[in-house]
Amino acid sequence: MVRGKTQMKRIENASSRQVTFSKRRTGLIKKAYELSVLCDAEVGLIVFSPRGKLYEFSSTACLQKTIERYINHTKEQNGYSSSKQPPQDLNQWKYEVAQMGKQIDLLEISRRKLLGEEEVMTSSSEELQQIENQLEKSLRNIRLKKTQYIECEIQQLKEKEKMLLEENQYYKVQLMKLQKQPEIKRESEDLKPEKPPSDVTTWLCIGRS
Repeated sequence: MVRGKTQMKRIENASSRQVTFSKRRTGLIKKAYELSVLCDAEVGLIVFSPRGKLYEFSSTACLQKTIERYINHTKEQNGYSSSKQPPQDLNQWKYEVAQMGKQIDLLEISRRKLLGEEEVMTSSSEELQQIENQLEKSLRNIRLKKTQYIECEIQQLKEKEKMLLEENQYYKVQLMKLQKQPEIKRESEDLKPEKPPSDVTTWLCIGRS
């Protein structure tokens, strides 16, 4: 069944909106990961849910470094450098940096909880459910990879077994041929006709004739 094209507008149903957000967020993070691996790109992703929860992905060990790199690149693009004066709205810039720092701290806490490095007893039931779902998905992917690896090993072993059986059959045939050669030779010798007796009489003479 062909699915219709999704209209790009806000989903009114709250449950459908939450389900769509969860699916699209997972797909977005997956695409960001694939982009970073396939193209060796530095990727940073920040997503806030409608309820204000924070989700993040970073292809580097620290998302803050990616953000700092972005800020520096933006300043260079706008014509600012370390030798020039900062923009006039310095207070606004400092405020944005402080807010970004808070977001980074929240992202780091979320990452540690997911990896089991952070105490999860203070997490809400929804956060725990999300962590459990992510772990279950990771386990499914690991089991799938393991199954594919085992199936590949089994196929290789079957092919090797087939090759060994063919070689074994070949050598059996060659051995049987070698074993039959002496018997054939003996039979051919037994079938040779006996030499007829000679009619010539040989005389032995001693002295003068």
